[in-house]
Amino acid sequence: MIIPAIAFYVFAAITIISGLMVVTARNPVHSVLWLILAFFNAAGLFVLMGAEFLAMVLVIVYVGAVAVLFLFVVMMLNVNFQGLRQGATNYAMIGGLVGVILLLELVFLIGSTAALPEGLAGSVPTPAFDVMDNTHALGHVLYTDYFYLFQAAGLVLLVAMIGAIVLTHRQREGVRKQRIVNQLDRHPRDTVEVVKVQTGQGV
Repeated sequence: MIIPAIAFYVFAAITIISGLMVVTARNPVHSVLWLILAFFNAAGLFVLMGAEFLAMVLVIVYVGAVAVLFLFVVMMLNVNFQGLRQGATNYAMIGGLVGVILLLELVFLIGSTAALPEGLAGSVPTPAFDVMDNTHALGHVLYTDYFYLFQAAGLVLLVAMIGAIVLTHRQREGVRKQRIVNQLDRHPRDTVEVVKVQTGQGV
């Protein structure tokens, strides 16, 4: 019993430290590497809880694809993070307000869980392993009881992706782009010329 407890505290401590380093590291490449370390230790926590499927997905999808993609994007696009940070103080009040709301929600969640009768606090109605395996149980819970929350999480990820694109989008001079309005305003007689070619003669 003591070895899983030690492993849990080691994985949890490294995950927390890695998470703090992700947001405090000045070099974005170092942030991505700390993020990969946090993912690996979170996968270890999932293994300790018996959620091997989540651990495998976390390592394969997030470490093998998402984090590596972040690393390549940060190293290849040469994003000017100093310029992005210059205007961050303008949104400090909004960010602080959102942080306070999330903190209050977390306190409310912990308080409501502690107020439940003994035996219900922290209990999760999952089926037994001999009835349904880990992967089927996860899909069953996600697409039945927590379907709307699952869709809301997808919506939040979509908003975050759009925000990342807007923040990193740069206007460059001299780049020819497709202009849909100009294309739709064009008339065929302005773009196509019908030439009647005589037989045996060239255009």
